[in-house]
Amino acid sequence: MHDAKLKAQATYNSAADYYDNPALAFWERFGRATVERLNLQPGASVLDVCSGAGASAIPAARGVGPTGSVLAVDLAENLLVLAEGKARQLGLTNLEFRVSDVDALNFSPERFDAVVIVFGIFFLPDMVETLTRLWRFVKPHGQLAVTTWGPRLWEPGSSLFWSAVDDVRPDLTRAYNPWDSLTDPEAVRALLLSAGIRDVTVEPVSGTHPLRSPEDFWSIVLGSGYRATFDALTEMEQRSVHAQVLHSIEEHHITNVETNVVYATARKS
Repeated sequence: MHDAKLKAQATYNSAADYYDNPALAFWERFGRATVERLNLQPGASVLDVCSGAGASAIPAARGVGPTGSVLAVDLAENLLVLAEGKARQLGLTNLEFRVSDVDALNFSPERFDAVVIVFGIFFLPDMVETLTRLWRFVKPHGQLAVTTWGPRLWEPGSSLFWSAVDDVRPDLTRAYNPWDSLTDPEAVRALLLSAGIRDVTVEPVSGTHPLRSPEDFWSIVLGSGYRATFDALTEMEQRSVHAQVLHSIEEHHITNVETNVVYATARKS
């Protein structure tokens, strides 16, 4: 696999231990909101790629009902284990999980009524090529949903985190965060158009996420893409960053962070 995919796989396998922490309830909130925009019908077939711990796959499985089907695909096996446990607890038998590279999927054209990718497209080395392939899997009159992060993700906590990292490892603060490339709604629209996808609706939604305590933000760090930076630190550096971030959040009385999102949907004519 491409290095970017291997890094994402390692990051989210590691982050899985915090993924279902109550402080990260936004995963389920945005997964559910993505699926709601599709208005899935009973009996529909859905492909959910970069599915994580089931935030969009589970509401999709509920939406299509027992006569429908959902295939959830992700590179991070640890996240799929979490999703399988939830599906089992909910008694969902129409949901299949598969550890796979999205670019290795090989389905016949027009196989699914809907294809969903939430907070995952920006990890793919060739986003246009991948979206072109995924669009090919969509049936006529079927839909594609792509959700990305908007601007100022987790601010002001994010700036405090990177400032703390910069104090011990400035080389890591120069690293590129892949989700930064698609925070602009027009960039998301242009991406889909580049993949030959028309009839696109793009909806930016501003929002915030509450922090019950400074430790809630640290749980976000450990249960998100920021985990890659944390894991790259030495144990001493980790302790330093942790202490500085918690102190700064408490000192500035930060009780919520920004969670701005861009939803994009398209229907195949």
